[in-house]
Amino acid sequence: MNQPLFTEHRSMYSSTRKHPTVIRIRIRMRDLIDPDCMRSAVDTTMKRYPYLCVELKNREGNRWEFIDNERPVVITDSLSGVELNSAESNFHMISFSWQDNWVVMDVFHALTDGTGAYEVVRTFLYYYCSNRYHAVISEDGVRLAGDVIGAEEWDDPVLKATDLPTPPRNDMPTALNLITAARLEEDTDSTVYSIAVDEKEFMRFNIENDGSPATMISLLLSRAIAKLYPDRKDVIRVTMTVNQRRALGTPLAHQSLVGGAFLEYTDALKDWPIDRQATAYRGMVFAQSREEAVLAGVASMKGIAQMLMSKETDQERLGIVKMIGEMTNRLVTATVSYVGKAGFLDSEDYIRDFRLWTSGTGTFLLLEISAVGGRFTIDFLQSFSSPIFVNAFLAELEENGIKYDLQDVKKLELPNVRLPWSQ
Repeated sequence: MNQPLFTEHRSMYSSTRKHPTVIRIRIRMRDLIDPDCMRSAVDTTMKRYPYLCVELKNREGNRWEFIDNERPVVITDSLSGVELNSAESNFHMISFSWQDNWVVMDVFHALTDGTGAYEVVRTFLYYYCSNRYHAVISEDGVRLAGDVIGAEEWDDPVLKATDLPTPPRNDMPTALNLITAARLEEDTDSTVYSIAVDEKEFMRFNIENDGSPATMISLLLSRAIAKLYPDRKDVIRVTMTVNQRRALGTPLAHQSLVGGAFLEYTDALKDWPIDRQATAYRGMVFAQSREEAVLAGVASMKGIAQMLMSKETDQERLGIVKMIGEMTNRLVTATVSYVGKAGFLDSEDYIRDFRLWTSGTGTFLLLEISAVGGRFTIDFLQSFSSPIFVNAFLAELEENGIKYDLQDVKKLELPNVRLPWSQ
């Protein structure tokens, strides 16, 4: 089935070799990986996701589309993975790799978002753990090969959405630029710091202080930055990702459907106790998560997609996406993303670590939160190596009695996506 591109354009044209728009999920299993079980699990899993088994093609009029790709999805025995949309990946935009007891899945962010990637991982774990451990794994909430796949999974709901509210005019003041503030212009080594906190303990802290995982992490990060720069002139503005599927009424859609709620740490908030600050942040999230507000964001996404499709050349489209990226950099200090509790059910008995990485592009931080195996893992992704903001964040955790484990510090490595204009 041919799939003309629509919302995929922005992610596709924003992908570069230095900052590829790829989601990388890394899972450390209990035992060494069995390559035969893995091959079987990947093959069966991908039968369930035909809309992800595709190849990018250019049609008449410079119109891009995905076409069916019946080649096997590639598995390599190296954690570096392969270049997507290339001969190495059999021209797929999803691949798997493994080493020792680690499994990695890479997928082009233009194909799906964290919610969609979790669905694939949930299916893979079901088949892998069932086979590897001869275990009975619950099928609850797991998409399985042989399911009937309806239009609600295939179709792009943004393309079909009508009667959308008019997006509000953007008149937000400039946000604090962390690279400029910390003078990190020469530090270009993308790095990820992985921090783990106990799920029960952190949820208890949230309940005591009227918080929720993503809003509390956003608040703690805001407080940490505010202490670093007490005399700042620009506002600290954290964007918290919002899943647009509920507002669209399309919970099964596979596309990348992510909006955002803007959380500003204003002078009025700084002297309040943390529970009152958390209440204020939750209020901001509530207001911006209402259906009308989310659909206004969808309208903005649709307008961008239509603008990109109206241009005839890739260079024109690249120019528009670059302009949007520069505007985003002016408006955002950091982004916090949380898909929600993974819900891998019985498979979690065999998982020891779970990480979600994506490109830490722009001048802002990106914090990816995962809830797997009884703990929250916060992947602190940044386009530089300096620990200045990580250290401030960890100090904020300590000050609030939140125990943490800095699990490791790694170079942020993501596979390139081979695209005609970036070869």
